[in-house]
Amino acid sequence: MYNRVIKPIFFLLSPERIHHILVALFKMMKYIPGLTALIKRIYTVKHPLLEREVFGVKFNNPVGLAAGFDKNCEIYRELGSLGFGFVEVGTITPKGQLGNPSPRLFRLPKDKALVNRMGFNNKGVDNAVKQLRKHNHTSDVVGANLGKNTLTTNENAKTDYLKLFRYLYDYVDYFVINVSCPNVANLQQLQGGDFMDSIIEGIVDFRRGQAQYRPVLIKISPDLKYEQVDATIIAMKKRNLDGIVATNTTTSREGLLTNSTLVEDIGNGGLSGKPLTKRSLEMVKYISSKCEGNYPIIAVGGIMTPRDAVNMLEAGASLIQVYSGFIYNGPSFMKNICKAIIANEEKKIKDAAGELEGESVEGATKASTKSSTKSSAKVASTKISIKSSAKASDKSSEQVVTKVAKTSLNTTTK
Repeated sequence: MYNRVIKPIFFLLSPERIHHILVALFKMMKYIPGLTALIKRIYTVKHPLLEREVFGVKFNNPVGLAAGFDKNCEIYRELGSLGFGFVEVGTITPKGQLGNPSPRLFRLPKDKALVNRMGFNNKGVDNAVKQLRKHNHTSDVVGANLGKNTLTTNENAKTDYLKLFRYLYDYVDYFVINVSCPNVANLQQLQGGDFMDSIIEGIVDFRRGQAQYRPVLIKISPDLKYEQVDATIIAMKKRNLDGIVATNTTTSREGLLTNSTLVEDIGNGGLSGKPLTKRSLEMVKYISSKCEGNYPIIAVGGIMTPRDAVNMLEAGASLIQVYSGFIYNGPSFMKNICKAIIANEEKKIKDAAGELEGESVEGATKASTKSSTKSSAKVASTKISIKSSAKASDKSSEQVVTKVAKTSLNTTTK
């Protein structure tokens, strides 16, 4: 239904326009009694194999919505009804800002990709606090993606991030420091060195004085070299951050099926969707290996099929997030991912049970062989004894000994 009818209609309109329409429709859901509950019943999958606890937060399932859809924290509840295990709002900046000039959001249908250069457009942290006051920590999981204002210099970026962290601390379940978006001038320079260290230091110092612990993760670019990833991991461990979000959008345009002239006309921006699948998976594997599985990873970027989602989890991710995959596959996508995860987990359990059963059978066979060998030896010994006795006694005595030997053999075999 979505791919045959709804998506073709949506794709007739500009991406940003249809986004505004969808946000308006989600807002309307609040005013129709029972609608949110009905949609949740249709699209949500509940199963013990989906549940997990990551960085101290309990998730009903590991499939989240990446930041960028609910920039102003207005529809996180309604989005959650589509089967998401968590929703990340933002990116939020201290002051509201318009972002980059339009057009700034583009589709590449041949590549199942999006290009955006939105530029952290949002209404600011005061609006976010107002919207998030209604959030119930015990039911839905909501994360906040934090970014600096465009006009804030990198030297003063730590002030922006700390302000956001302080204002939002009581209203969300975890935080993501976004220093990897390619659509804000010089932002990616914050990914390493003293800038990053000063941002993390202020945030962690503030958290120490709070009664409630809030996890903090850092979101990295897929365009980083592995030496830069190593530096980020070192900073994460040094400052006791709780994990990494891998990855943001890429500036690369390699291997696209879309006409190169059209791609050039679109210009700058972060690319997401299918072209990012391979690189994101590589990054997740690399980070998981370097951290030896000791730090949670939220995998995002290029998750376009349920198999992609399972691959990310198998590569070491604790949770996953979708965005472009949601746009291209529709509201059933999360449900299909959850079913694929359950099937994969059940297969692993079945395989593990089969291995244990195989080991048990092998052990029993060895024990049986050993027992059989002992019994054979005893039979042989008994026969020798009978033979010797027969030579030394009369026929009547031989019959008695033979009867005793048979009784003994029967007892041993049982």
